[in-house]
Formats: sequence, C-alpha cells, structure tokens
Amino acid sequence: MGHPVHIFFLVLACAFLSVGKAEACTAVIISGKATADGRPMIWKNRDTGNLDNSIRYFDGEKYSFTGLADSGSKGGEVWIGINTAGFAIMNTASYCLKDDDVPSSEMDREGILMYRALEICSDIGDFENFLDTLSRPMGVEANFCCIDAYGGAACYETGNTSYHKIDVNECEDGFLVVTNFSVSGDPRRWKGVERYRTAYSIFREMQAEGSLARIHPLGIIDSLSRSYRHEVMGIDLRRDAERFLSHTSGCFADLDFIPRRSTSASVVIHGVAPGDDPFKSVIWAALGYPPASVAVPVPLAAEDHIPDALSSYPDSDKDSFCGLSLYIRESFVFYEDVSSMSRYVNLKYVLGDSDCTQSTVGCSIKAEAGIRELFDAIYHGYLSGQLSLQEYHEKYDCISPQFFDICSHSFDCYLHYPGPSDTNDIDNG
Repeated sequence: MGHPVHIFFLVLACAFLSVGKAEACTAVIISGKATADGRPMIWKNRDTGNLDNSIRYFDGEKYSFTGLADSGSKGGEVWIGINTAGFAIMNTASYCLKDDDVPSSEMDREGILMYRALEICSDIGDFENFLDTLSRPMGVEANFCCIDAYGGAACYETGNTSYHKIDVNECEDGFLVVTNFSVSGDPRRWKGVERYRTAYSIFREMQAEGSLARIHPLGIIDSLSRSYRHEVMGIDLRRDAERFLSHTSGCFADLDFIPRRSTSASVVIHGVAPGDDPFKSVIWAALGYPPASVAVPVPLAAEDHIPDALSSYPDSDKDSFCGLSLYIRESFVFYEDVSSMSRYVNLKYVLGDSDCTQSTVGCSIKAEAGIRELFDAIYHGYLSGQLSLQEYHEKYDCISPQFFDICSHSFDCYLHYPGPSDTNDIDNG
C-alpha cells in the first residue's frame, strides 16, 4: 500500500484536474495608510498567453512612463506602469461586468486604455475624468487599480458604459486584493475566487503580525508570486516542501496557485508618500515565471534608464531576464502539451535542492539579495539627499549592467545541467 502522505497529495492533484483552467491575474493595492512610511504600492502577477514580456520606456503626450509590455509590442499597450507624475495603473480582467452585446472585436482595449491614461493622467482624479469622457462603449471589462503621488489609491471596476470606484484608503484592511471578479458585477460569474482567498489570507497574516507595514516589494513578490499555497484546499507546498518532495515525484496539478503556467511577470510599483517627489518611485519587475526569475529595480525617470536585459524587443533570448526565466521554465518546470502533461507543474526543481542544482526559488532569492545591495546603496543616497536625481540615475546606469550577471551566475547550475528527461522524470522521481 502507498505511503499515506503520497496518497494525500495524489488525491489532491486528481481533484484539481477535474476543474478547467482560465487565464487570470492576481493583484493588490496597498494604501499608504497601511505602510509605515506612507508609501502606497500596487502589485500585479500577470497571466497571459504572451509569456515574453519586457519593461519599456515610453515618451507620452504629456508624461513619459515606464511599464510592462509584451516584448513584441511596438507600443500603444501597457499592462502595469507609472508615469513621471507618480500616477501608476494596472488591471486585472473581470468576467462578471459585461451585460451588453458589444462584439468581441470591439473589446480587450484594457492595455490601450492604460497606455493612454499614463500619457495624460497625473492622479486618480484625472483618471476618473478620463473614464468619464471616454467614448462608449469603452471596450473593457476590467478592474483598474491606481495609486498616485497625492495619497490616492483606488480600484475602478469598469465595463463598457460605467465604472464603480472602491477607495482603498477607506478599506478597513488598508489594502485590496483583486483577481478576476468585481464586487459590483454578477456574483454568479465571479472568477479567481480561489486565488483571491489565498492572496487575501497571506496579506491579512502579514498585517496581523505587523510585517505588512514595512514590507519591501521583494517580500511581496516572494510571498505571493512564489507561493504554492492553496487556501481552499488547505495546503502550502512551499512551506511543506520537504514532506511533499520526499513522498512524491514533485509534480502537482497546476491550478489556482498564484503562479501559473500562464504567468508572465510579477511587478510591484512602490509609490511615494503624499506630496513627495514622484521620482522616488521604483518599479520592481520579475519577468518570466516568478519562481524561476529575478526581480530587478528600475527607477522612475524622464528618460530611458532601463537595462538592456530587461527591455528586450522584439523577443527575449537567454541573455535577458525574461528569456533566461522562460528557458528554465520550459526546461525544468512545465512539460510539453502531450496528453494531460500540460496540466502539471514540476516543483522538484522549483522547491528542492539536489547535488546538481539549488531550488529555482533559492536561486532567485540569492540573486535578488545581490542586486538589492547594489541598488540600495545608491537609492538611499538619493532618498537622503546625498545624491541628486541626475547622480542617482548616472550611478544606476553604472551598476545596472551587473544585474543580469548576478542573475545568470545564480542560475548557472541550470544553464549547465541537462535537465529532466520530460515524462520519464515523473516515473524516476
């Protein structure tokens, strides 16, 4: 008879596979009222069919801005970003707002809407005016999450003709988790409730223990985008990795975890306290599959200071952050779409160390520590007034080429290891 722990995980995996999978995103808005320094944050774990992503700089009509884009995009769409006024925006798809007959050919304009908003909006008041004056139908069904440099933090549940605002400053928790439903929409069509429950529980626990008030953007990416916790099922495979990996092949059904097969990036935008200098804002971006990628800081600037390895166009290779992560993802984490194999994630390498490799999560954390040390030295110099904005950006340009070297060195074991032999790896454990 099989080991009871092995059987337990097998039953859970089979239960997962009985449910279909849809693309999705998980996000949070954290009000400055919930942080010790008064600085708000927005985080987005992006899920999409376009896995090759980059961080790009754009010269807008009124404001320039930096944001997450598909690597093959020539511009005109962005999926999370911040402009030089300190206004930041992201979205998650909603599946319960549309109640009209607007054809699909006129929908999916969320990326276009956010690109335009970043060009012309300085704060959430401007964004509301922008929504009020857009021609109808707007061609969207989404939750737009915004922060600004004046203390604004809000979510706009937006359909083709109207929107519903949630002021996060008035939320009891001081934060708002957002997935793929809107509270103003039809509850019978809510999606992403499972991921919502997991993310909310994690943030609520942080708040209860006092860590949320002082959390660093890297802490959000690591705690959420590298979490294999499933609140509905009552499991946490990362927390219980030793037990899980010692009694299974390491494979589990890829469904309703925050990081998914369709995850392309995890991005945190760290804003500023009300009235502070917007250029103190920082974008932290982990491109690719977050449990096998490295979050990199990018300062807000009125010109392009994005490292080449982060801004690939039109596609990413292994000499870029996204390309390296996608290589590891495809070689060690997810299987080809043969039979039902695409429904599984192989956590053997993600969570476990071996004689040949360190866990990909461990590689990510190690690289991020090295990058953060370099960045903090100049960033805190700017915050304290020891460095001017120009000096801060110049020093960033000097250190940022080292970021990818740190990343590739950390993942060196995967670059020189042949990897699992596809489906045979499941049988061999």
